[in-house]
Amino acid sequence: MDAGDLTSAAAARRSIARGGHDPSAFRAALVNVPAGERDAWVDLVLGLDDLPGDGPALPAGGVPYLPCSVEVLLRMVDEAPVRSTDVFVDVGAGPGRAIALVHLLTGAGAIGLEIQPELVHAARALSARLGLSRVRCLEGDAATLAAFMVVGSVFFFYCPFSGARLAKVLDDLEPIAATRELRVCCVNLPLPPRSWLTLEPGRDGELEISRSTPAGLRAPTLVRLSR
Repeated sequence: MDAGDLTSAAAARRSIARGGHDPSAFRAALVNVPAGERDAWVDLVLGLDDLPGDGPALPAGGVPYLPCSVEVLLRMVDEAPVRSTDVFVDVGAGPGRAIALVHLLTGAGAIGLEIQPELVHAARALSARLGLSRVRCLEGDAATLAAFMVVGSVFFFYCPFSGARLAKVLDDLEPIAATRELRVCCVNLPLPPRSWLTLEPGRDGELEISRSTPAGLRAPTLVRLSR
């Protein structure tokens, strides 16, 4: 990064820490940074320079923490979209990078679900360090916790797991979707089909966004009767 980008990152961090954060000003500063430097800029603002590695709490079938690119998160925020009135839930939140960034970009409340205690500690420390009162990280298995995320409206999956655990999370979200529209955003993770979810057409396969379908508009389940 050049000197101007370093200066803007320091200014953004000071503004956040003082409690004077403005999502539109933060976004303007971020998009003013060259695309190839935005991940480093965000990490500098958030103070993410020494993260713990994955530990023994990572379950079989779980995916080690990998940060989602800022460019994909910007697309998700715009295309879902994520509004200040939403609650964003990151399934497999790692050290809290995505929940902090989405909150800073939109003002939305943000909740991270993370099974590894070291990463939960890092996420909570990040929120405390920057005074992000609407950003929280819960420790536990997302396959169990998702059913309790009744306040969530946008759910984000960056390859946390697949198979039976992913299917369980989707099934646990269905009762929540019966109360209001949910947006389910996935990066490089095809979702198993569910009658209550409709995939937006025309996606490139990297970022997929599905929306819950009101119960009255869902296709009926076909039952084959044997003779």
